[in-house]
Amino acid sequence: MDSTAAWVKLKADMKEAAASLGIDKIGVASAAPFTTLKQRLLIHRERGHESGFEEPDLDRRTEPALLFEDPQSIIAIAIAYPSKLQDAPKSEPGARRGILSRSAWGVDYHTVLRDRLSRLETWLREHVPNVRVESMVDTGALSDRAVAERAGIGWSAKNCAIITPEWGSWVYLGEMITNLPLPPDIPITDNCGTCTACIDACPTDALVGPGQLNSQRCISFVTQTKGLVSDEMMRKIGNRLYGCDTCQIVCPENRGKNWTHQPELQPDAEKVKPLLVPLLTMGNRTFKEVYGSGASAWRGRKPIQRNAVIALGNFKDKSAIPHLAKVLAEDPRFELRATAAWSLARIGGDDAETALRSAAGREREEPVIEAIAAALASFKDEASKEDECNA
Repeated sequence: MDSTAAWVKLKADMKEAAASLGIDKIGVASAAPFTTLKQRLLIHRERGHESGFEEPDLDRRTEPALLFEDPQSIIAIAIAYPSKLQDAPKSEPGARRGILSRSAWGVDYHTVLRDRLSRLETWLREHVPNVRVESMVDTGALSDRAVAERAGIGWSAKNCAIITPEWGSWVYLGEMITNLPLPPDIPITDNCGTCTACIDACPTDALVGPGQLNSQRCISFVTQTKGLVSDEMMRKIGNRLYGCDTCQIVCPENRGKNWTHQPELQPDAEKVKPLLVPLLTMGNRTFKEVYGSGASAWRGRKPIQRNAVIALGNFKDKSAIPHLAKVLAEDPRFELRATAAWSLARIGGDDAETALRSAAGREREEPVIEAIAAALASFKDEASKEDECNA
């Protein structure tokens, strides 16, 4: 197989086989360097907007030839995932719940994408026995979104997501570099127009411009960090335990779109919208049993438990005070103790203040001591305000 017509037919046959392979969309991109992307990434880095989770070598992120000998094309795939939670349990006083972003519903999307890429590789080998491929999913060096955009999967939106005409932005992306000279697809025209719904709705103004994300301010990134979180960000996190979907939820292109045909990606409502209090004392073994197969587990349980502490503070539900007081008094991780101090102050009241004062006398780690002091100071500020009102 060496004629242009033969490669055109192979690509057409591959796309026709996509559904049978569990793939929702396939596109083909050239394997040329991503020169424009490299310039954007350099500016992104200079501004301090990287998350730190990315491949640090910008050449590897933008030059396929550094990852694969004599690359001829890159096959991009997309798999659609659900956006709506059926029969969602209610979050109520005394039984408050957190939420995982849709990217963490069902089986870990890395696992699902790797499975689909493996199926595609098998299909290719049946048609071209000497094919060479290198598959990548999210953690690979290349930018999934840049490849998908070049391959005509969708356009790069102002919220930095890839929006497909068929599935909206509710898609997972993966790719494989190949030695097959497949003809490239034509990129899709940007259809965002003058809409700025995602930029306007971002809770932390992390979208600093169309297609420009300050990852350090993105709630999705912050929820995955392991350390202490600023007062501003804790207030903005709300009850999010992992990730943030705001910029996709408000996108007009996603209106009414919900995909239920990929069985592994369907959510368990109790897992993705869990009760907060039980999370506080969940052991590592139980955490792995409950969340180990999902994408939210990759950073371990500490970030999610810290976010659960934050969420209880943001709900201002006084029934959570005894549980937060126990975290402040007994949890071995200073990040959770310091966060519990913040949440107790956020809820307020005599019981919260008593718990803070009790902890102040025994705490020995400086970050927690500072958090307790700041929390107790907030009670004084409130008392001063009340005195002024009563004067």
